[in-house]
Amino acid sequence: MVEPAADPFVVFQAWMAEATQTELNDPNAMTLATATEDGRPSARIVLLKAADREGFVFYTNTESRKGMELAANPEVALLFHWKSLARQVRIEGHAEPVLPEEADAYFASRPRISRLGAWASHQSRPLPDRAELKARLEEMQTRYEAAVPRPPHWSGYRVRPDSFEFWQDMPFRLHDRTVFTRASGVWRVSKLYP
Repeated sequence: MVEPAADPFVVFQAWMAEATQTELNDPNAMTLATATEDGRPSARIVLLKAADREGFVFYTNTESRKGMELAANPEVALLFHWKSLARQVRIEGHAEPVLPEEADAYFASRPRISRLGAWASHQSRPLPDRAELKARLEEMQTRYEAAVPRPPHWSGYRVRPDSFEFWQDMPFRLHDRTVFTRASGVWRVSKLYP
């Protein structure tokens, strides 16, 4: 259970470290929920690439559906679910673009085929058939025989949290729910009924 005096960032790092040891695939997978300007929600799984007191970072095509929704409405929710630990963490906050040098550094660390794919894919747009994607990828392999620069439409976002909820499964559905909410720069903690 999460102690009331805990620091939400420290608790998250501890839970993530445990998940890294127990989850078979992608312990850093998180649901990202966005909404259009008029409030229509959508959710998808993305991968957490960095987490510290500044926030939670993921990368994507900024012209994708999520990128367009983030441009119109930067308020988001994240959800980590670690079935092996019977835990989940909900985070709500504001997404903002990472610095260009952060995006450049992460992009350069990706496998070459992934970097080429960022150029080849018109993410979230209709694809007539996979042959077109393959042809675009081959075109990018020819265009970028040496270094593959980061596309202008590919970057990262940092979610700066306003709230955390740590949920721990307990016997008889008497789950432990601890909420941290930021008010005037101070984290306030409370418990919720399961």
